[in-house]
Amino acid sequence: MTPEGGNPVKCILMNKNTPVVELEIDEDTAAIVKVGKGYELDFLPVGIDNGAGIPNKRELNEWWYGRAIPASRSGLKAALEQMAIVQPEQLLLKCYGLSLSDQYWLKPSGSQLAWRDINFFENDFSNDVGNILFGQPKQNKEINLMSPCNTSDGWLKKKWKLVNGKRCLIKAGSNPYMQEPLNEVFGTRLHQRLGYKNYVSYTLSWEEGKPYSVCENFITADTELVSAVSINRSLKKRSQFSSYQHFMRACRKLGIPGMQQYIDYLLVFDYLMANTDRHFGNFGAIRDVNTLQWLGPAPVFDSGTSLWHDKLTREIAFNAPIEMKPFYADGSRQLELVTDFGWIPFANLIDLKDDITEVFAQSDRMEEERMKAIAKAVDKRVEALREMAQGRG
Repeated sequence: MTPEGGNPVKCILMNKNTPVVELEIDEDTAAIVKVGKGYELDFLPVGIDNGAGIPNKRELNEWWYGRAIPASRSGLKAALEQMAIVQPEQLLLKCYGLSLSDQYWLKPSGSQLAWRDINFFENDFSNDVGNILFGQPKQNKEINLMSPCNTSDGWLKKKWKLVNGKRCLIKAGSNPYMQEPLNEVFGTRLHQRLGYKNYVSYTLSWEEGKPYSVCENFITADTELVSAVSINRSLKKRSQFSSYQHFMRACRKLGIPGMQQYIDYLLVFDYLMANTDRHFGNFGAIRDVNTLQWLGPAPVFDSGTSLWHDKLTREIAFNAPIEMKPFYADGSRQLELVTDFGWIPFANLIDLKDDITEVFAQSDRMEEERMKAIAKAVDKRVEALREMAQGRG
């Protein structure tokens, strides 16, 4: 989107077809250097303060930079070199800031460009960036950087790909076990065992003997994912409230329905999965971008960093010290926040080892001893959860 000699770039932040605010963005760093005229400020990203009638530049930059591929992404340095890009934030300007998680984009000032012509929900996109992020050498001299991969978060290798017309996210695992994709598939089965409906379903694909998780995009051309990070920022935190209390207060103020039951479920599910990465960017709510109406909690997604994925087999145990998120590092303490255990179908959680074995046995990196250790630890977590539920009465 960069015009020749355009430094800084003048543009309008759009939410689908709605102009939000004029911006000037530095061409080299992709930083927002000036906030100009406001239009429909109600359509700003959630959590951006505009109390004085002008959106807060620092908060806008935090949100904007949060769209970029994080520096911790596996293999990122080599990928940027192939694309002749100095820093990942510059990729934001190569795709108008477009994402497959929401409808925000940058419209160059004076341009007649329309969202319908360039959005990734209704238009094809390049596979070049995704393939390079996966370590594949570039196929053409000219690389097409128009890709939703430019605005994907997380540290594991991942890419968006059109599969039979559907926008699918493909994500790798980490050495030595490449276990994260397998965890996602087992997590899908655990959701089914628990009788929960609002989750992202994962399947496996294989390439050169390595497993990858595959899921369809759950955001549409009319919705957006609002992370718990943004929800938290929408309300000033007071010192007397814990992070859990603050989040729930923010949800109530915004009027997001169904969040109490959702958090109850999320904490139980993550405890059983021994999930160590449910940070505030890994859950949230869905909003209608046309009406700004809150539709409810986002489906549960991104549960791969779990089930002792980075532990040696001998270190796997249900009570082995692991740091959990988002409210407390101690999983048992997080369970104390659950308001109701009565919905848990414990009869459906018998013999989870069968699902664990069926899923993990597909990978030659998962030895029988490791599968047995994981199954035993999960079973013991089920029993600990049952005891807590009975103790609650």
